[in-house]
Amino acid sequence: MQGTRPIAIGLLAILCLPVLAQPADAAEPQVRIETSAGNITIRLEAERAPLSVKNFLSYVEEGFYEGTVFHRVVTGFIIQGGGFNQELEAKPAHPPIANESGNGLSNHRGTIAMARTSEPHSADAQFYINLADNVTLDPKPTRWGYAVFGEVIEGMEVVDEIGHRATSARKDQPDAPVQPVLINKVVLLAAP
Repeated sequence: MQGTRPIAIGLLAILCLPVLAQPADAAEPQVRIETSAGNITIRLEAERAPLSVKNFLSYVEEGFYEGTVFHRVVTGFIIQGGGFNQELEAKPAHPPIANESGNGLSNHRGTIAMARTSEPHSADAQFYINLADNVTLDPKPTRWGYAVFGEVIEGMEVVDEIGHRATSARKDQPDAPVQPVLINKVVLLAAP
């Protein structure tokens, strides 16, 4: 009997290797948005919002967000960015993705979601972060919502500071911050 114990432990170790070899955050990658106002770290919900996360990470990998701004700030509601440069000129984006708003994630304070037009399947590069619980942006039986795909885990004070910036209308953007908030880069982080 004692001779089988080391064999059983060895077999168990071999069976566990594939699980141990996977990164701890394979289903929940993290990114750091480095802005002129400070850093924001976000955990992405790859299992519940696979299309949105894949889309967002494709822009991260391309460096698309470097030099974009938070072009829309609505105090007590959202901060939105990722689609315009400092001159508020739109950056050309990839084709839009399908709306994943029925994924069970809600537009609560601190969540990140895909921005879109009134057309439900029009989300491309732009995203927003909720400054409050905005469940009115969630899907309803008669309409599409806005797809949440992650949550701020560090830097909510930076989000709040951006959310309190003074705004004015500039170049067809009614809620542009007077003092622009630049996205220097977005970095995919290694497993924690």
